[in-house]
Amino acid sequence: MDMPTNYKPFGIVEIKFKGSRKEFYLNHENIYLEAGELVVVEAATGGYDVGHVSITGELVRMQMVKRRVKEVDVVKKIYRRATPADVDKWKMAKDLEWETMHKSRTLALELNLSMKLSDVDYQGDKTKATFYYTAEGRVDFRELIKKMAETFRIRIEMRQIGMRQEASRLGGIGSCGRELCCSTWLTDFKTVSTSAARYQNLSLNTLKLAGQCGKLKCCLNYELDSYMDALKHIPDNVNVLKTERGDARLQKTDIFKKLMWFSYPREESWIPLPINRVKEIQQMNRDGVVPADLGEHVEIETKPVKAPDYENVVGQDSLTRLDERRNKKKNKNRNKNNKPGGGSDNPQRQGPNATQVPREQRPQGPRPPDGANAGAGNQNRNKRFRPNRNNQNRPNGPGNNPDRNNQQDNPQ
Repeated sequence: MDMPTNYKPFGIVEIKFKGSRKEFYLNHENIYLEAGELVVVEAATGGYDVGHVSITGELVRMQMVKRRVKEVDVVKKIYRRATPADVDKWKMAKDLEWETMHKSRTLALELNLSMKLSDVDYQGDKTKATFYYTAEGRVDFRELIKKMAETFRIRIEMRQIGMRQEASRLGGIGSCGRELCCSTWLTDFKTVSTSAARYQNLSLNTLKLAGQCGKLKCCLNYELDSYMDALKHIPDNVNVLKTERGDARLQKTDIFKKLMWFSYPREESWIPLPINRVKEIQQMNRDGVVPADLGEHVEIETKPVKAPDYENVVGQDSLTRLDERRNKKKNKNRNKNNKPGGGSDNPQRQGPNATQVPREQRPQGPRPPDGANAGAGNQNRNKRFRPNRNNQNRPNGPGNNPDRNNQQDNPQ
């Protein structure tokens, strides 16, 4: 879209660095920048740093209003687009971060410091490194800074962060299956209490309510306002309703359906009541009137389970479908071996009028040449002749007549 001729672009750009760190910089030279480009910017303590362009134009103005940053407070400048030399030096600095973090952890353990180094961020010109750590209290790391400065030969800056800031820098996958909110779009961390879980009728299970940072999940506050608006119509202090049948105790409350379930002692069934009936009985108990019963309860319609309208052609319902096929093959082979004669029951191989001949009645002589049995089929043509070596040691029999063998060897 073409902009007006007298339009002047907004002179501040938001730059994103490692983790979720974002800062505003002045584009005093009016360089045309697009989101995702690498730029060289001014560092706070001298030198320069390299970052990605996050947003430009009027969106930056809206972001500054949201974060309560004034235009007068933005003083750092954008130098230029990153050149190949700047990118190579920036990548070399980033490759040192993993080794530097492990060496610094070893130094902290040698000094017995109660702190956890979670991340290291090198500046783009390799002259400074910022170490992020978490600790329960204040830590005297002056000796640690001296040793790290001697080891790495750079300027050291230590910055303490909280558990949630650590999770936002490291990132990860939440229990919902999506990337953590704090590492993608959530910038301000509000306090979360267990009362948010109570208002939403969630079980107070710390394993399910806590996130990767060890604190309560930030998403507990997302729908809290809707629940608070719905709770305005729910009566308070109705744990027990007195009736002539007995004291009915509250078991469950459906906030959005405006239903409350009560049960009598030594009974397993729960009776659902609308909130208007609950308020009526509560007012009667305050006036000293005890009703005979809770009254007509609401009949909850249970929708029948809809059967799938597709056919399971893959067989995913059966976990032992492969075992059944294997067992069928084993049983089939076992039945073949158990038949009398040990032969195959395939009629194509034996013929329609084939009969089993005992081994004692079979001829023991050599097999005739292939030309004699030309009409027996293609199977006998390709078979090779193998003489029976056992007949050489047997006495002269019907198949071992020497005169007959000589006549076959010397045909006239």
